[in-house]
Amino acid sequence: MITVQNLTKFYGNQPAIEDVTFSVDRGEVLGFLGPNGAGKTTTMRILTGYLASTRGTAQVAGFDVASQPLEVKRRVGYLPEHPPLYSEMTVQDYLDFVMRIKDVPKERRSSRRSTVLEQCGLGEVRGRVIGHLSKGYCQRVGIAQAIIHDPEVLVLDEPTVGLDPKQIIEIRGLIKSLAGQKTVILSTHILPEVGQTCDRVVIINRGRIVAIDTCERLSVGLRQVDQLELLVSRASDAFAGQLKRIPGVVSVKSIPQPSQNATRFVLEWDRQKSGNRDVRESAAQVVVEGGFGLLELVPVRMSLEDIFLQLTTEEVREGRILDE
Repeated sequence: MITVQNLTKFYGNQPAIEDVTFSVDRGEVLGFLGPNGAGKTTTMRILTGYLASTRGTAQVAGFDVASQPLEVKRRVGYLPEHPPLYSEMTVQDYLDFVMRIKDVPKERRSSRRSTVLEQCGLGEVRGRVIGHLSKGYCQRVGIAQAIIHDPEVLVLDEPTVGLDPKQIIEIRGLIKSLAGQKTVILSTHILPEVGQTCDRVVIINRGRIVAIDTCERLSVGLRQVDQLELLVSRASDAFAGQLKRIPGVVSVKSIPQPSQNATRFVLEWDRQKSGNRDVRESAAQVVVEGGFGLLELVPVRMSLEDIFLQLTTEEVREGRILDE
């Protein structure tokens, strides 16, 4: 649905983005992450036809962004960082205006307006002047204008900024409900939001893509040593030593849990030293054969925050870039 090849944009001699390459499948929700100034907004503006690239190509729904911009814009809904609202208009009048400029057929306008007002939670403020609305409601109106013409692709730049926790949950739910129906690129600084809404994540740093994958695979690929947590009841003093003898285990830390009448053990293990064997089976076997009670066995993954910080604060060396 979206194909980007070697996309580059220079401002003078300074590259905003350089050789950006990625693709998004139909119906996929892609998270777009990066520090301030990394090139997220520049990429989104090029994809939506608001900005020309210096070189490289981008296609949306089979149409070239540079040579067929009107065809691309018909198929894209765009929520920029600052929603394009007219503060003197009412919500309903503004959406009617947007439908006219986006050439929504007259016979569909009434039903689209009703559907979008309900989807974005704007029914009770439909007659209010936009300039009198809270920032959260203005953000909802911005999302409404992006989806009012029922586009195939949505490009959302910080869609939940300014919303309260309840509104954030509702907008996340809206984005999730669109998954499979529409292709979505979602830029956000709220990292847990990506894990809860996106199928894959693109991380961009200093204008270059440094990682493209699912959060789970990024976690596995970046972690030098894997971790495993066991919560065990009736563990003997020798139990930690038994765990250390499992091939590949490099350290074992025990943490008493008096309130649960148990002990939590944190194992670190090296995949190469274990012969790429998952130690969960071996650890569980030690527990069972020792007659202890296994209450929990949980692999510890790197959080998205850990992944983001590692990829954007360290020098990304050649061969370090991760992809599918």
